[in-house]
Amino acid sequence: MLRSVEITAEMTGPRQDAGSHNLHWQKRLELSLDCFICRRTRRTTSLQYGQEHALCSADDEHPMHPTAARVAAFDVTDELERTTLRTVVDYWWAPFQDTKRDQAATALSLTPWVRLHLGYYCPEARQPGAFSIQTNMVRPVRHTCGQCDYLLPSSKETPVIRLLT
Repeated sequence: MLRSVEITAEMTGPRQDAGSHNLHWQKRLELSLDCFICRRTRRTTSLQYGQEHALCSADDEHPMHPTAARVAAFDVTDELERTTLRTVVDYWWAPFQDTKRDQAATALSLTPWVRLHLGYYCPEARQPGAFSIQTNMVRPVRHTCGQCDYLLPSSKETPVIRLLT
């Protein structure tokens, strides 16, 4: 069955003006999904916008492998003091029993988790930088530029993961 999950996240903070660090969402993410290929639940699945498949992290007994998932939409909205990401991930799901835990797979992992990546550019050092946010971080999450300690927009709310179909 084809399933879709919507992920939304928001960063708030200083207005993105000419002297700012040009914060931007990177078009890659990791999401916990149950993988019918290696028959394991709660696998970290790496996705890159534009790729036709994702990579399942598998486990010690199974190597990383391609899996049937892709980023179907990647929309960013920039407002005065807020940048919002909405992304949709399509993936193929089929029922199975986990080969190690003997538990049934679910369309969305029982404990859904996502890591989103952001980038910026330090105008003072003329260097790019990057960081990530994820669902299991204590909020608010604050980041500073690795070169000049400029306070970057922060993550005050946990990213939302919602099963669409």
